Amino acid sequence: MAGIMIVTGGSRGIGAATALLAASRGYTVAVSYLRAREAVRRMSTRRGGAGGVIVNVSARASQLGSPGEYIDYAASKAAVDTLTIGLAKEVAAEGIRVNAVRPGIIATDIHASGGDPGRVERLQASLPLGRAGSPEEVAHAILWLASSESSYCTGSLLDIAGGR
Repeated sequence: MAGIMIVTGGSRGIGAATALLAASRGYTVAVSYLRAREAVRRMSTRRGGAGGVIVNVSARASQLGSPGEYIDYAASKAAVDTLTIGLAKEVAAEGIRVNAVRPGIIATDIHASGGDPGRVERLQASLPLGRAGSPEEVAHAILWLASSESSYCTGSLLDIAGGR
């Protein structure tokens, strides 16, 4: 059964792909930029909510460190990992599951906006799968984590990184 999905950062890339996929599967989708405290307040069974799921978007960089490229980005995504694990433990008894996806090299415009438009082409051959991922591939994982099919997952960090 589809429900309501709030997608933060849903105007482009992985967020946009997730919003479109969720809408095609019958979710009522809201696109926003504000994500976990308000969601917990509204979803908490302790506060009269029906429970729910939060899926954060981290990055494989959180574990790889991104030396020489995006150390600041990697550090911020490591914080997302910690938030995911801690919040999952904190709100599980309130009927809320919290997980994260950790995309690797994904063909979005984040690389061009970061000053390296050829990054995907330069790195994809070095990936075990030999190609970059698509925003839609990440969106499918997000929708799975948001569904009842993953009902025993909380505090999980799912790498979607082509083996990287």
